Formats: sequence, C-alpha cells, structure tokens
Amino acid sequence: MNDIPLRKIIHIDMDAFYASVEQLDYPELKGKPVAVGGGEKRGVVSAASYEARKFGVRSAMSGMLASKRCPELIFVKPRFDRYKEISKKIRSIFYEYTSLVEPLSLDEAYLDVTINKVGNPSATLIAKEIRERIYNEVGLTASAGISINKFIAKVASDFNKPNGQKTVNPEEVMEFLEALEIRKFYGVGKVTAEKMYQLGIFTGKDLKSKSQNFMEEHFGKSGAYYFQVVRGIHLSPVKSHRIPKSVGTERTFSENLSSEIFMKERLGQIADELEKRLKKGRIAGKTITLKIKYSDFTLQTRSKTLAYFISDRALIFDAATSLLYQGPLENSVRLLGISLSNLNTAKVKNPEKEETVSVQLKFEL
Repeated sequence: MNDIPLRKIIHIDMDAFYASVEQLDYPELKGKPVAVGGGEKRGVVSAASYEARKFGVRSAMSGMLASKRCPELIFVKPRFDRYKEISKKIRSIFYEYTSLVEPLSLDEAYLDVTINKVGNPSATLIAKEIRERIYNEVGLTASAGISINKFIAKVASDFNKPNGQKTVNPEEVMEFLEALEIRKFYGVGKVTAEKMYQLGIFTGKDLKSKSQNFMEEHFGKSGAYYFQVVRGIHLSPVKSHRIPKSVGTERTFSENLSSEIFMKERLGQIADELEKRLKKGRIAGKTITLKIKYSDFTLQTRSKTLAYFISDRALIFDAATSLLYQGPLENSVRLLGISLSNLNTAKVKNPEKEETVSVQLKFEL
C-alpha cells in the first residue's frame, strides 16, 4: 500500500433519488410504495422508493411484475427536468468543498477532498457535513462512502444505505476487501459473479488468491482490473470534466413493430432527437450504431464507421437505415436506438492540471 497513491475520495449517492423527489414534492406519497415509471403493460420501473423495495420492486423491472409484487404500488410519471433541477442544487453544494467533482449521473458523484476548499483534514466529517446540508437545503437524504480511491468509496457508499455513510481507512482496506462478498465488488455483475462462483471465488479473499494470469485467462482484460482492485489498487483520478464516449437516443414502442416501413419512420424521429443533442453539445461522431431490441427481449447491435464525422440528421438517418437493411430482422421489434461514438471530443483534454497526492493520509473518524 505504501507505493499506491492515496487520496481522500467521497462517493455521494442519493437515496432512491427519483422516487424521493416525488415524495418530497407530493407529501401524500411519503411512507408509501412509489415507483417512477410506467405501470402499463409495457411499462418499466425507473426507480422505486424504499417502501416499494421491501416488496422486491427494483429499477428496470417491468411494471406488471412490480404490480404483482406490490399491489399497493403507486406509479408516477418521471419528471426529468425536476430531477435535473434538484441535481444541480446538490452539485452546487459539492463545489463549495472541492473543484474535483465527477458526476456519474443525476444522483451520484465522486469528490476528491484530499485538498479541499474548507481546509478540513477529515474526509469523513466533510461527507457528514455535505449530507446534512443536502437534507437541510434540499430535503433529501444521501449516503456516502469514503476511502483512498474511487472503487472502495463507491463500494462503501452502499453499506449503510439509506441515509448513512461508511469510511474505509487506509489500514482497513485489505481486511475490508478480503471480507467483501464478490457480488458487491463494483464491476462484477450477475453473469460474472456466477462465473466466479464456478471458479471457487466467493469473497475478496478468494479473489486475491488467484494470480493475474489466471484472472486474465478467465476474464480477459477485466481480469487485470479484478486482480488490482482486490489489492486496493485503483489509480483512476476524480475527473472534473468527463468527456462522453458516445451519444445516443432510443425509443420503446407501445406496440411491437414488424414492418420496416414503420421502423424507418421511427428512426427518422430518433435521428431528429439525436441531432438536437449533438448540435447542443457541438458533438459529431464517425461510428454509428443501431440498437434493436426484439419482442422476446433479445438485443442486437449493428455498427459501421464512416470516414468522416457526422452530426446532421439526414446523414444519421441514412446510415441508420442502411444498418436496418443490413440483415434480416429476427422478430418483431419493441425498441430502436441510434448512437454515435468515435466522437470529435476524444482528443479534448482537461484544461485543469490534476496533481496526484501520494502521502500517507490520516482519516478522522
């Protein structure tokens, strides 16, 4: 650990953010099971309140299944403009403590407080103060994880949810990681966890016993990542200017589409929306990808890379249409999406020079 750059990183994660905003704005929903999203036949849950989670309701679950698990579930339509408004208020609080803020989404962010604006040497106390301010000024609760790098901080933020925090001090890192269940490692999904179980890997200690060659043999490039993080090594700094790798738009249809004529019509609408996003961000890309989700929920992507950057609606539509006709469709279609990657932002660098701090830090509990 002595050779590993140590930082003071906080991961802030809002508690059931979308659902909590709805309960904040509509007090009659407080204490009740709430799902943000659609409860109709093809609806999907975007977020669930903790009252709903007790019944097994989760995000990305179909509205029909959520209703079966919780008959009293209240569905509300998402209001993303409102969520963005509140997220902006929360983010402004972060910037009062540090300029090194890396938002991951509307409801979570990393903060590097190694050197901070308030002169507080304790990352733990800063996290506590930020959570108190969010509650007092916005009316919502947040959870936090605090540790020496982004990976451990993110894992720790999930430990005392909701409305709690956990600090993993430098001297506690190895013990913490070895005792951690493998499915709680950030980056280990359901499929990867099952594969690790088959290889006898159930905890961080089991993972740590495997060589890097073994991990790379079974998990490819991800193997090296797992080999490092279980040893407390995660060198990625908090990046205050996150450069998008792709920009995309997609739509789920109320009825499955089986005619390519109707699909072309929808692609035109999606291309319109994507062009607006690209123009707003002054972004263009060379690689276009068509996403197709069939009625049986199988997913297919078709991509091609052009010799030039595009952002114009007509060019996007033409490229997406050619991908649609690239091969036969396997079934009727419930979702179409278009995304651009290989963007003209790829060579843009952060204008702020970031310095790596490699001194032994003292965390105040």
